[in-house]
Amino acid sequence: MDINLTQPEEEHLATMMVKISAEIEKKGGWIPFSRYMEIALYDPDLGYYCSGQEKFGAEGDFITAPEITPFFGQTLVNTVLPILENLKKRGLPTRILEYGAGTGSLAKSILLELHSRGFDLDEYHIIEISPDLIQRQKVLLSNVCKENNLRTQCVWLDFVPNDVEGVVLANEVLDAIPCERICVHNKIWHHLGLAITQGSEGKKIISALGPALSNAECKNDLSPLLQNSQAFPEGYTTEIHPQAQAWLKTLSEKLRCGLLLIIDYGFHEQEYYHAQRSEGTLMAHHHHRALTDIVALPGISDITTHIECSSLLRILEQVSNSEIFFSSQASYLLHAGIGDLVLQKASPDDAKQFIPISNALQKLMSEAEMGELFKVIAFGKDLKALNLSLNELPGLTGRSRIY
Repeated sequence: MDINLTQPEEEHLATMMVKISAEIEKKGGWIPFSRYMEIALYDPDLGYYCSGQEKFGAEGDFITAPEITPFFGQTLVNTVLPILENLKKRGLPTRILEYGAGTGSLAKSILLELHSRGFDLDEYHIIEISPDLIQRQKVLLSNVCKENNLRTQCVWLDFVPNDVEGVVLANEVLDAIPCERICVHNKIWHHLGLAITQGSEGKKIISALGPALSNAECKNDLSPLLQNSQAFPEGYTTEIHPQAQAWLKTLSEKLRCGLLLIIDYGFHEQEYYHAQRSEGTLMAHHHHRALTDIVALPGISDITTHIECSSLLRILEQVSNSEIFFSSQASYLLHAGIGDLVLQKASPDDAKQFIPISNALQKLMSEAEMGELFKVIAFGKDLKALNLSLNELPGLTGRSRIY
């Protein structure tokens, strides 16, 4: 692999390899991929999201939409403001809960945009597992609130509270939830995990076939398109997402009244499990370089999987007193009014100001960039209590692509 690691990265990688090897040996020589992904990303000492290394921006490994332009967060305000205003009219606290807030850029742009419209949010809650990101978020948002005289109370939580009222945001969160990797072997679905092999250069962690999926796993975790394993060629490899589905089911139950917005890259099941996508969607990233060998740099590279949207939508369809919307990021942003926002705040005649904005919008909405690959799932719960309907909210008035 033609990647030059720094000495700290090499030391970090070596320590992580020892930890993963010990876990594999402890479990009898094999672990499922979800366990590997959990250690590589979330180990309290060595995990990618917990180790303190730079993750976002030019010096990190990837850039998310809120870092590309504040217009992303400002456009989300168009969608969520009617909910917050109606909560306030009823004398209820106004809250936003964000999962995985990253650098805090999305929270910053939302709080500033709400303030510019004369609306001061009561509470902004964040659930974040990365200690160094929590510290960055606290410094940033403390300064934002102080410099702009915002009364918003920013709170960091370790769990999802019961009876959530308000707005819940999850931008590029589900792609980092550990998934299960499976493959067809002898016309049966098997788990694909990690084992250790002994080579001339010592021990090496490799992908390895595991046990066949149980009847319960086949029934509960597999898309209807995967039920007939014989329809797929030998060695066909893909991912299933029981942990992400469990996360969504729990959250949909705890949201009592309000809106959940999920924005992430993914496909409907027909595209996700297409015959030509025979190696799945898992990818690792290191300093903006995509790595096809997802077990090469645990602890110092990001690991992500595209979300399979159909199973998530089916979970939400089972929730009573709810509404669902599904579309591409480009369609959502256009219907939410990102174009009008840009024209209100920037002049096309000012090339120095407008060209960077135009480039950012191109990144967010082009089909060749994030526009089509990224999807938006909107879930409204008991919006009638606020005299609202999901398809009245800016961004959610277009054609839903649920089916």
